[in-house]
Amino acid sequence: MVLSRLQCVSLIGLEAVPVDVEVDLVKTDKMSLVIVGLPDTAIRESKDRVLTAVKNSGFNLGTFHSTVNLAPGDLRKEGVLYDLPIAIGLIRSGGLLKKELHPLNEFLIVGELNLNGDLRPLSGALAIALLAKELGKKGIILPASNAKEAAFIEGIAIYGMHHLKEVIEFFQSPENFAPEKQISFHAQLEHPIPSVDFSDIKGQAHVKRALEIAAAGGHNIVLSGPPGCGKTLMAKAIPGIMPPLSLEEALEVTRVHSIAGLLKPNQYLSTQRPFRTPHHTVSYAGLIGGGTHPRPGEISLAHHGILFLDELPEFSRSVLEVLRQPLEDRKVTISRAMGNYTFPTNVLCIAAMNPCPCGYLGHPDKPCKDSAMQIENYRRKISGPLWDRLDIHVDVSPIRYDDLAQSQSSESSSSIRHRVIKAREKQHQRFGKAKSNALMTAADIKKYCSLDTSSFAILKMGIEQMALSARACDRILKVSRTIADLEDKENVTEDHLLEALNLRNHHISH
Repeated sequence: MVLSRLQCVSLIGLEAVPVDVEVDLVKTDKMSLVIVGLPDTAIRESKDRVLTAVKNSGFNLGTFHSTVNLAPGDLRKEGVLYDLPIAIGLIRSGGLLKKELHPLNEFLIVGELNLNGDLRPLSGALAIALLAKELGKKGIILPASNAKEAAFIEGIAIYGMHHLKEVIEFFQSPENFAPEKQISFHAQLEHPIPSVDFSDIKGQAHVKRALEIAAAGGHNIVLSGPPGCGKTLMAKAIPGIMPPLSLEEALEVTRVHSIAGLLKPNQYLSTQRPFRTPHHTVSYAGLIGGGTHPRPGEISLAHHGILFLDELPEFSRSVLEVLRQPLEDRKVTISRAMGNYTFPTNVLCIAAMNPCPCGYLGHPDKPCKDSAMQIENYRRKISGPLWDRLDIHVDVSPIRYDDLAQSQSSESSSSIRHRVIKAREKQHQRFGKAKSNALMTAADIKKYCSLDTSSFAILKMGIEQMALSARACDRILKVSRTIADLEDKENVTEDHLLEALNLRNHHISH
């Protein structure tokens, strides 16, 4: 009998980590299989599944004692990715894998087995392919249903298999198998037709302008207005004016969604910016990620896309407070006894809210029924530090019948999107990478948002009158830089700064 060594992976957060699978087998009178190396319940239960799959695939190993070691021993192993490498190790150590032409450890081997030996789909194929390339492996062997997702990674051979017998045949006659064809990103990246077009929205020109600026610079925005004024509708129209995903962004989004198990059948790449709308009853673990074995939360599932928080004050205050650091740092780190997990959170956050509990504060026709105390308590649910992280504050007015009845359609999403893309291209040229104005550092602000004497005086007056923090001041400068980009201007002028100050609406944040 021989000792078999194969390489599998363990998925920890969004990362794939290599795991060595060692299989030792000796013939005995009594059957036993022991798995060591901190396996979880799913792996310990795999014994009977793997043995049955091996038998039903036509491999007779007789009775034996086998020890399977998953190394390193101090890393907790989870999930069902180890079925296939364990089965191959048993078959090889049992002497049933003749003339092995490919060394087993040249490949990363992953897969869950059915009792008949079929391979089931798995999560995280993209992360596994990236690890294989990083380790310099010849290729990866995984279920056929996940092969196309992994085939977006260049320079690595992807072999999609349907059955355990097929994998054994591959190691004996590799010339009979061709790797999955490399898939071009460009053939996949298409901009979807938006479900809501800006031309369908009547009136609200100032809100549309604010949303255009938010999309162009990646600025967080909050919309406040009475029920039925179109806040949710306009938020849903935002994906139609966002720039398309770059190749790197598409890979990052796919990686998060693949590990979270959100890719649809036959979907191999996330080609659209995510649009996530968690309900206000969401827990903080559901929003930023967590759990015993941490998984990405809604803010990470919205990475490179939009996180829409409708009815913002209805969210639990403790849940909203955990948003502060992810919105600032564009990542969240969750600490557990077994290690730290970092998830990306580069999102455009759009929040919508009523101005008061009844919703009609400031309405021209309907009186507000709330007391000053009720209004104060309602707004107090959103802390000052969180307000600071919302760059643009806009009051949304109720729609008049004349606006609804007008037949003249307003500007379409495609023409607004064209301006947004041009503004984003200016930002990418300025920073030398795919980075929006919202991500500017203090050094970037100093370099690209320099003001003349009169503009500086306007900013100083605005800060003093609105009692703004240093962070809010930085965000006003970032927004004014975006307005200048939309107008294709090299420098930030008084007009840009005044519009940015106007978008930092004093009314709804106090």
